[in-house]
Formats: sequence, structure tokens, C-alpha cells
Amino acid sequence: MPTLAKIFSRMCFGLGAASLAVLAAQPAQAQAADTSFFVTSVGIGNGANLGGLAGADNHCQTLAQAAGSGSKTWHAYLSTQEADGKPAVNARDRIGKGPWQNSKGVVIAKGVAELHGNNNLTKQTGLTEKGEVNNGIGDNPNRHDVLTGSQPDGTAFAAGEDRTCKNWTSSTQGSAMLGHADRTGIPPSPTANSWNAAHPSRGPDGGCSQTDLISTGGAGLLYCFAAN
Repeated sequence: MPTLAKIFSRMCFGLGAASLAVLAAQPAQAQAADTSFFVTSVGIGNGANLGGLAGADNHCQTLAQAAGSGSKTWHAYLSTQEADGKPAVNARDRIGKGPWQNSKGVVIAKGVAELHGNNNLTKQTGLTEKGEVNNGIGDNPNRHDVLTGSQPDGTAFAAGEDRTCKNWTSSTQGSAMLGHADRTGIPPSPTANSWNAAHPSRGPDGGCSQTDLISTGGAGLLYCFAAN
């Protein structure tokens, strides 16, 4: 039979291990709570039909909640075009004032102007809500395309030529402007390296299906920002 000393020793060891586990979890929880920007680890799965802005925002909120950052109000970085009597919406106007940081505490941008200027968004800093690096050029599969529907300054395109897959309601015909989360294009150029306006979507199904998005190196991913 174990002696009283051995039993006491085992109890102390168990309590010590539990305490260390709690202490180790605290920094991770604090980092999650402070996260204010991420690239979604998954898309909704229906191409560029996100259920409009509301559906996209809900996707951001759901992923943030699962990652421990659900106390904030999350919005997808998406613009919409003027249509059906409704005015355009600019992505830059719906993400708050910043600053925004990833799950590791690295600041992406201090404000809206810096975000659309000399920001700190790279493949290494554009982490998912899980704190993981998103696949880019050279990875298999490449998933660097991110839906934005926006011009380089974060504003919406004029009505006419579709750049939002019918304001995020089409998974067939249309086109959506995409950014490159890894800031890399082939061949490299200021446009191809743009985080928010690299090229429009295209593909055999009409430009907006999940297959179309995958065909150019995407998965229907979004940029999510804490708006508060």
C-alpha cells in the first residue's frame, strides 16, 4: 500500500500540474480576447453567395466565438454595389476605427488610413482565427484569394460591372474582386500583390461558384475585423 507521504506527494504533483495548465491557458485566452483581425480558416462553402453582408458578418462572428473572441462585434471586410434602390456600402466604413491585431498580438494597422496604405498585412501576420498561417502561393492548396468586392482604397465599385457576385448573393454568374492575403501574385506587381484588390473572380461556372473560387487559388475566405 502507498504510504501517506507518497499519497500526499502525488496529490501535490497533481495540483501543481493543474495549476501550470491553468497558467499556460491564461495567455492564450488573453490573446484570443485581444484579437481584432483574422482571415477566416474556412469559407461559408457556397461560393460567393454569403447570404449578403449579414451572412458574411455572421460567419465572422461564429468563427470568432469558437476561437474565444466572440465578445466583440465582427464584420467582414466587404463592399456592396448600388442596386435595387439601395446605396453602395464601402468595406472601409464598416470595420471600425482600429487598431487591429492578430491572435499573436501583432498589429496589422493602427487605423483605416494605414490599413489602406502602408499596413503590416503579410502571409505571416494574416493569421486565421485559430492563429494559423493561411496557405498562399507555393502551398498546396493555394488559398490566398480573399473576397473583398472592393477597390484598393476600400470603397465600392460603381454600379454596372459586377464586382460583388450580385452583392454576395450569387454562386453562379458574376464576378467578385479578390485580394491576396499573402501579398503575392504571379507575376508580381503592385496589383497582383494587393491584399484587397488583386483580380476579379472567374471560372467555368460563371465566376461565383465554390469551384470558380478554388480554381484561382481561393476558398471563399474573408477578412474579419472587430468593429468595436
